[in-house]
Amino acid sequence: MIAIDRMTPGSPPAGFTFARTGRGGEGEWTVTADPTAVAGRAIEQTSTDRTDDRFPLAILESLSVANVNAEIRFKAVAGKIDQAAGIAVRLRNADNYYVVRANALEDNVRFYRLVDGRREQLGGSNLKVTPKEWHSLALRAEGERFTVTYDGKTLFTVTDRTFVEAGGIALWTKSDSVTRFDRVTVTPLP
Repeated sequence: MIAIDRMTPGSPPAGFTFARTGRGGEGEWTVTADPTAVAGRAIEQTSTDRTDDRFPLAILESLSVANVNAEIRFKAVAGKIDQAAGIAVRLRNADNYYVVRANALEDNVRFYRLVDGRREQLGGSNLKVTPKEWHSLALRAEGERFTVTYDGKTLFTVTDRTFVEAGGIALWTKSDSVTRFDRVTVTPLP
């Protein structure tokens, strides 16, 4: 688990590097106080750049895994174009990875692969994603099998072999999403 409670409010989150898929401005990632967060603090993406194909990434440093269970707890705070939160796995670079994301404006969870910056949906489920409330989203990657869980309920499983080798893990948002993450758990699998 990432120790967000030890991070300094008002500063970029320690242990992360930052990138962006697509066009538009870079993401703006900071640690913010939030009394509703598990430890009273959260990592927040605050940029409201409305570029549609803009995906800010906060990449965990010094971590590369292929088989992993990655889980986030997030709150969609604001956004007129999108209110999305996600977690990327097997990240080769800012243009090549898998991502699962939930969107409070669209009320759905989607699983994509990004190849050379282009998204292709591999799976999805329509369900209520309430804004301004905490939710959990998890992606279990084992070989070519990916299982998506939302608020403790398994939604779907997808198989794909585009990226099989180890890669990075990143927090992910879209367009003008202002999103908070208060728990990030990464468990490598055999």
